[in-house]
Amino acid sequence: MISSTSGRTRFLRHTALALALGLSIAGVAHAQSNSSGVLFGRTSGEAGTVVHLQNKDTGFSRDVPVDADGRYRISSVPVGRYDVSVLRDGQVLQTRENVSVVLGTGTDVSFVTESATNAQTLEGVQVTGNVLPAIDVSSVDSRTVLTSDQLQKLPIARDVTSAALLAPGAVGGDSRYGNVASFGGASAAENQYYVNGYAVTNALTGLGLTSLPFDAIDQQQIYTGGYGAEYGRSTGGVINMITKRGGNNFKAGGQVVYIPAGLRDSPRDIYLKNGQLYQDRSRNKSTLKEYSAYVSGPLIKDKLFFYLTGDFINQDGKTIGSTAAPTYTNYSTKTSRYLAKVDWNITDSHLLELTGFSDKTTNTDQIYGYSYATGQRGAYRGSAYTKNYGTAGATPGGDVYIGKYTGYITDNLTINALYGRSTSEHVQTTNSIGGQCPLISGSFTVAGKAVFPPNCYLVGQLLAAGAKDRTHGWRLDAEYVAGDHDIRAGLDNQTLQSFAGNSYEGPESGRGKGGAYYWSYGNVNSSGKINGYPDVLFAPGQQYVQRVYYYAASNVETVQEAQFIEDKWQVNDRWLAYIGLRNEQFKNLNGAGTVYVKQRHQLAPRLGISWDVFGDSSLKIYGNAGRYHLAIPSNVAVRAASGSYFLRQFGSFTSIDPVTGMPIGFVPNGSEYASNGHDGTNPDPRTIAAKGMGAYYQDEYILGFDKMFSNNWTVGAKGTYRELKSSIDDFCDSRPFKNWGTRNNVDMSKAVISGCYLFNPGKSNTFQVNMDGKGTFRDVTLTKQDFTNNGIGFPDLKRKYVALNLYAEHQFNQDWYGKIDYVWSHSFGNSEGMLKSDIGQRDPSVTQDWDAPELMVGSNGPLPNDRKHQLKAYGYYQFNPEWLFSANLTVASGRPINCLGVAPGDPVKYGAAYFYCDGKVSPRGSRGRLPWSEQLNLGVEYRPAFADHKLAFNADIFNVFTQQRTQSLIEVGENAAGAPVVTYQRPISFSTPRYFRFAVRYDL
Repeated sequence: MISSTSGRTRFLRHTALALALGLSIAGVAHAQSNSSGVLFGRTSGEAGTVVHLQNKDTGFSRDVPVDADGRYRISSVPVGRYDVSVLRDGQVLQTRENVSVVLGTGTDVSFVTESATNAQTLEGVQVTGNVLPAIDVSSVDSRTVLTSDQLQKLPIARDVTSAALLAPGAVGGDSRYGNVASFGGASAAENQYYVNGYAVTNALTGLGLTSLPFDAIDQQQIYTGGYGAEYGRSTGGVINMITKRGGNNFKAGGQVVYIPAGLRDSPRDIYLKNGQLYQDRSRNKSTLKEYSAYVSGPLIKDKLFFYLTGDFINQDGKTIGSTAAPTYTNYSTKTSRYLAKVDWNITDSHLLELTGFSDKTTNTDQIYGYSYATGQRGAYRGSAYTKNYGTAGATPGGDVYIGKYTGYITDNLTINALYGRSTSEHVQTTNSIGGQCPLISGSFTVAGKAVFPPNCYLVGQLLAAGAKDRTHGWRLDAEYVAGDHDIRAGLDNQTLQSFAGNSYEGPESGRGKGGAYYWSYGNVNSSGKINGYPDVLFAPGQQYVQRVYYYAASNVETVQEAQFIEDKWQVNDRWLAYIGLRNEQFKNLNGAGTVYVKQRHQLAPRLGISWDVFGDSSLKIYGNAGRYHLAIPSNVAVRAASGSYFLRQFGSFTSIDPVTGMPIGFVPNGSEYASNGHDGTNPDPRTIAAKGMGAYYQDEYILGFDKMFSNNWTVGAKGTYRELKSSIDDFCDSRPFKNWGTRNNVDMSKAVISGCYLFNPGKSNTFQVNMDGKGTFRDVTLTKQDFTNNGIGFPDLKRKYVALNLYAEHQFNQDWYGKIDYVWSHSFGNSEGMLKSDIGQRDPSVTQDWDAPELMVGSNGPLPNDRKHQLKAYGYYQFNPEWLFSANLTVASGRPINCLGVAPGDPVKYGAAYFYCDGKVSPRGSRGRLPWSEQLNLGVEYRPAFADHKLAFNADIFNVFTQQRTQSLIEVGENAAGAPVVTYQRPISFSTPRYFRFAVRYDL
């Protein structure tokens, strides 16, 4: 955890866990709600002694009596600054000022000296400063907490993901998924994001979040493991943000941020492995301007407060496309984010807070042709417009409204209730002056060089018109302290609804529900055959074109319900036990509103223990074990549970249109194939998923220690083991049903087998099969033996993550703060999980991995998010009241490289989708690794004394040494005909080149 502390005094070092937590009501960090903290400690236990808590900004106060041993605990405390006093018979005996309540953390505020235990009276002494032990002996989880002050001081990009990547073990996800992170080896679609206790994760895919103005974040908490039973629906990480709020003093301020294109280094050009230039990126730069402002204060002093803030970001730049699609694009991206918060202290026992925020991003592209021969911009081709979409939809945007009530019913009973809702509309349109132009892809080889056909398309794949997400949900929990036990129970429900889908850009195809064809060119191999398409035959080496029709769009819904209970048991003065249980239910509905998957009673036990070894909070040994579930994303129903089209037709052509790139004289060769059975038919809900299918879940085990060496230094180590025990994906193979029929002497000749089924990979699954095509269904249980074909069967599911984290942290002591983390980790197995970063597949939970057993041959090895070595170091130095210097260093080893190609005979007609190259098995990760990446960011802040340090000038340099390392590349080494492609290992993304950021800020 990152926290700023001062005034640390020696006498608190000798308080045992009994003093820090108490034998009865002292509690543990898990006991607070997910948007508050806890205060606890010990003082004299004489009759009439109470602890008085008062917020320095809002006036909110509470009085809590101490027990006979002088112990007290105050739960569900809003984050902020407090004065904490000990009173006896109305007289103030001691006060600690400026105590910070940190999100998700138990804060020890004790009033005990070594001699005070036997004292009969306490002097009235004022003690200033936040007196905190560097080690929180009350927690068993793994988390990092960043305050708004630290987010402002550290040289990081102003977004939630960049802050989350400071956490140990967090790595950036594949660039094709947008600005997202992976935690603990999980895919980037397995995280949960919260704002003020309400989930704001992408409702359709789980990728990314609806964001808020960056300066509105008061504290950001990143859980990387071991979190309690109140959290679920995550097998990666949990990112929890609490917003700022108003107080009794009026405050206002603003900031201007400027990132000039002129001071950006040029991005690296992209070359093919044969040395041929693929993309000139030297002019792909942008200028960013950001304007933000806030105002807060009281509407009624000590009762009603407001906080308003807004962020307005404009980014303008240009992009030169690749030689495969040579375009020159001027783009303008505008982001507007607003937040309003009202806090009402109805009484000191009843609090109400209302939050509303909006996140809207629009992007307009003006697209021109471009000539690589002359290096000049060509004729205007048209424009493209998007709203709330971004890369892979990872920036869904939208409007969010949250209401929360906290009631301190008695000294021992606290109630929290929350309701929230969100709406997000997504738009993507094009306007081409050349009319409607189809997507053109692929290439063919002439004289050893790749030739890319011309094209005039602007985007390629478009969102379905009317795309929209909606969520609504509520939480209710109660906490009761009974002797040595702190018991908390609650309900947590959320409903996610979306209308979503895609089609290709281009002229109307005249079939299905609309949409267009796209065309993909290539060369046939020396056999003249297209593997997997037995009736398709060309002359050896002949050029061909593949016509593809795709359309899928529908309304989908996911209902997520959960109940949890947990007990924090203070076993004795040094041992704390945490026992929790979460029960989750998931229900997925298709476009017709019919349930196609229902999962009940998904039990997730959580256990933890903390040992204060010496009883003085100087050494903590802790451990935890838990199970974590994840629901099927809503996007699964768009194709798997609703009628969609995915049709392929090979053919020859006489020439290519020089403008559109469409083939002229197209002659079909062989039959038209429906990939995975997607021929537009609406599937029967019984034929979508395995009967009684188990949920997606992971088990986790953590063991670690924290050791304090002085008042400012803490070191520690932690080992983590994660294992994905059950996954959900789809398989698209009819052969296992035939095998079952043969094994059981059942005639399957009239059975209707769906194109794809959702199932639990690597296990036996039971399916409902229409045996006669007339609606006569029976249960068919497929074993691992049934999935075996020609000696090739599905392997057991495997995704494991092991890690060792070493760290050293120096707490802020009015001069400097610093932390260094080293993580050795290994993520390995045969399935990344929800995503397939090998090819950037954007359909969480319906990857191509488990579609057929042959696709899993060679799949075991290091997974895409495997970074064996990571070093992170960051901090800042307050040279004097005017000057502050900061730094952030990240060093990481590269991800593994694969080669995907065509297996001999293309047994399941998937083309270049197997772990084969050159006709031989090419095991996962066997083609080496990407290079190590190193990035150093530096910052400086100047707050002149003449402006009373309220005016700040900031300058930051990102990637000081402009080391642009390859972050991802093309891992498909062959085309559908099995011939090598020159695009293999072509870089997709590099680390961001050096750029400068300047800011001016003023706070009244």
